[in-house]
Amino acid sequence: MLKTVNRVLLGLLGLAVFALGGGVLLGGLDLHRHWGFGMPGWWPFRGPDDVVLGTEGRTRWREEGWWWPTVIAVLAVLLALLLWWLLAQRRHRLGEVLVASEDGAAARLNGRTLEDVIEEEAQALDGVSRAQVRLTGRRTAPTARVRLLLEPHADPTRTLEQLSRETLAHARDSAGLDRLPSKVRLREARHRADRVA
Repeated sequence: MLKTVNRVLLGLLGLAVFALGGGVLLGGLDLHRHWGFGMPGWWPFRGPDDVVLGTEGRTRWREEGWWWPTVIAVLAVLLALLLWWLLAQRRHRLGEVLVASEDGAAARLNGRTLEDVIEEEAQALDGVSRAQVRLTGRRTAPTARVRLLLEPHADPTRTLEQLSRETLAHARDSAGLDRLPSKVRLREARHRADRVA
């Protein structure tokens, strides 16, 4: 859902910026007179000598008692929405995973514990210097984000196969999950060049 909200918001913002920029460009280059069409009556920028917001527009409601509280309220709501949107971008770590038991009741498995187990098993793989695991998603359908720091001699293809076939399969089976989608990011550890004497 967050991806859909992001796409809609970015699409609307892009459309608004495009329309505003196009209107200002039409007025600035005086294209509406050259091409023979009229601008709407409410559009403030009609020619190269006009300003986007004139003195009348800037001072029209200054003396009104409702103006400044309204401006502050609108800006506060906009700031709250932007902060909510920013915080929603963060992928929250999964606190627990629901494990279906044979008696029909759901057991709760600590998400941090499962992350630690996957990390330990991934670090035991040949060629892995360090592993970081984060579980995200829903409690009933977690997703694993794995970052591996590989040693210089490691074979990335073999390491990825082992991680998928052994480590993540063990975690999926032990938690009683049907599937455990995973995103793996591999990075090579920096090392100094060997000197040959």
